[in-house]
Amino acid sequence: MQVVNDNSCSWINDLDPRTDLKSLKSNENCEWIIIGAGYTGLSAARKLGQLHPNQKIILIDAQLAGEGASSRNSGYLVDTTLNDGFTSNKKLENYKKKTNIYELGIQVVKKFVKEYQVDCDWNECGKFFASSKNKDEKVLVNFSDTLTKLGFKHDLFFNSELKKRLGTSFYNIAIHTKGGILLHPGKLVRAMIDTLPENVHLFENTSLLKWESTKDIVKCYFKNGIISSKKIIFAANGFLKSLGIKKNYNFPLTLTASMTRPLSDKEFKSIGEPNEWGVLPVRPMGATIRMTKNNRILIRNTAEVHNPLKMSKMNLDKRSLKQIIGIKKRFPQLPNDIIQSTWSGVVSRTGNSSQIFEKINNNIFVAGCYNGSGIGVGTLFGEQIAIKASNEHTNEIEIIESRSKPTWLPPQPFLNLGVKTRLIYERLRAKSEI
Repeated sequence: MQVVNDNSCSWINDLDPRTDLKSLKSNENCEWIIIGAGYTGLSAARKLGQLHPNQKIILIDAQLAGEGASSRNSGYLVDTTLNDGFTSNKKLENYKKKTNIYELGIQVVKKFVKEYQVDCDWNECGKFFASSKNKDEKVLVNFSDTLTKLGFKHDLFFNSELKKRLGTSFYNIAIHTKGGILLHPGKLVRAMIDTLPENVHLFENTSLLKWESTKDIVKCYFKNGIISSKKIIFAANGFLKSLGIKKNYNFPLTLTASMTRPLSDKEFKSIGEPNEWGVLPVRPMGATIRMTKNNRILIRNTAEVHNPLKMSKMNLDKRSLKQIIGIKKRFPQLPNDIIQSTWSGVVSRTGNSSQIFEKINNNIFVAGCYNGSGIGVGTLFGEQIAIKASNEHTNEIEIIESRSKPTWLPPQPFLNLGVKTRLIYERLRAKSEI
């Protein structure tokens, strides 16, 4: 699995380049190896370092740490999600379990930010679920009823009030939930790298070629070395399937996003000088869009079955055209050349939108598949899978393991055919929201 580093993501380009980079160049022995240095792997490494300060922990990533999905998302730390398909009381109870996990994720990230005094543009401004279609009012009223039953503070807004808050008249109806947090994902994950314990050894641009497990040892093979470890934690999220982990329970989707340059004072005044905000779509394939702290607009309005390892510049440019159309729909007064960068990223999905958190055997553990909620849930699952792998137990693990387990998925080519068909259907339903 060879992943290519690139400089197309605005979140990453906001940061100073790191200089302390190491790749594996020899054989190594350790007590723990973690595959994947995103939110989950970094959180697992930090917790293992605290629990086992005298043991050697190796953290591996196929590209630069934190520069995969962890830096390429839209920066939402979510308390609630809309597109979960809950209708019955039984499904409502499952949704409550999911939001309990979201709340634990918020708390673990908040604790990290406070403990290490992290500047990640943290903003407890909540988020909007919005639509331009008045007929989506029924969906939002039903969602409001669910939120009320579960005790989530929220408000229902219509066009004129939304225009004041968002600076656009595109949306006609929205629910604002107050518990969500907006942040800079690149700054957060960089802080997680910078605060790794001393007994954690990070190797980057080091692709796992194959691995094998016996009763007492796990061997991982790389281009320039072999790592032998007593226990392994797979935290590769969107790449779990390609590594042969829970491969019939998860699949990757490739998303594409664009971000504008900072708006000029004149441009910002033309849209009413709104405060920072974030909008998620009511319809599954609609656009996710943000106004950032420094007055940039982020938009994500594509999801597809695509080679997750790399998207070419030509393909990114094609998707960028869709994103400028989405921005111009909402802000027609802005210029056509306002987009500064466009990038792709991978999200891991399961068939029923549940997450993977599992002990495979006594020396193999896995956590991943956050279905678009990876900042909080990924950080939580990394911490807790490290605790579980250390043969300890917490109330958080009990809550995680009470969730619905991921459902089995059909083999290829039937899986890709089904996913592509569903995406086409949802894209047509959300055509006006892109």
